[in-house]
Amino acid sequence: MKRELYLLVAFLVNVHLIREVQSLVEFTNIKCEVVDPEFCNFEYCYLKSVNRTYKYCDLKVNLYKTPVTKVKLNSAIYKFANGYKPFMYNVTVDACKFLKNPKSNPVTGYIHGFFKDFSNMNHSCPYDHDLVVDKLSTQFFNDRVTKILPFPEGKYMVHMNWIAYDTIRAVFKLYLQIL
Repeated sequence: MKRELYLLVAFLVNVHLIREVQSLVEFTNIKCEVVDPEFCNFEYCYLKSVNRTYKYCDLKVNLYKTPVTKVKLNSAIYKFANGYKPFMYNVTVDACKFLKNPKSNPVTGYIHGFFKDFSNMNHSCPYDHDLVVDKLSTQFFNDRVTKILPFPEGKYMVHMNWIAYDTIRAVFKLYLQIL
């Protein structure tokens, strides 16, 4: 009887420990590329490591031809396997329509959820101001890739083409690793 009780307790402890294991997201690089310098420019685009456990990204895009009333966004997630290969999502949406009705596209909603609380890109068109992402942290990513939609371990790239008036204006790439 004692042995069975011991095995049961050991099993429950192991199940609890396994359930408590969480992925760790680490930003490894960020690249912001301006395709049309007459339309916009990245004032800054960087990763900041405050300490060993807190890292975040910041970026600011200066828009030169405002107001912007027609925006599309192509978002894709890539996983590294002898080079970055498409993984799960590659979607293009009319950003103005999506922001009017965020529930219209669940995949874009998931991707937008990574940025919306840390940016001023949370309203519909027109955009007549600079775009900012402020202190988007790895801790926030940890929650989204473990609890909302679990991702397997590996190296990933979030790739976004920002398209205004049917022309690619900027490319954003965030590289991360899930341990």
